[in-house]
Amino acid sequence: MTHTAPGEERGTLSAKQGIAAGTSIGAAIILIVVGVVQLAQGIAAVAEDEVFVRGVEYVYKFDFTTWGWIHIVLGAIAIIVGAGLVSGAGRARFTAIVIAGLSIIANFLWLPYYPWWSILIIALDVVVIWAVSTWNPRAEY
Repeated sequence: MTHTAPGEERGTLSAKQGIAAGTSIGAAIILIVVGVVQLAQGIAAVAEDEVFVRGVEYVYKFDFTTWGWIHIVLGAIAIIVGAGLVSGAGRARFTAIVIAGLSIIANFLWLPYYPWWSILIIALDVVVIWAVSTWNPRAEY
């Protein structure tokens, strides 16, 4: 039976929490950037429908104006929630996970119009969810 020094167990926890905390700040910044880009993407879809490829017909088809407004709303909320994460607001963590999840769904449905961008945003949203959900701000460093 081996014994560990009292600081060893906490040191491992501190390293993990330090990485998660740093990644959470990074996730907040990623969420803000994704929000800004989704906002711009939504404005482009509402203002100029010719920017995006008109692909095959599929089940979740909306017109570009509807998709534009969906991206504008998600982008604006993502910016606000990302700013809340940076400032350390308690409810921002849960809200960030919800918004990132909704963004994953919206970008999955947006795949036929802008596939590579949608895949990139989905991947970034997964990073945001992981970072925010694994970080415990009450853990001792």
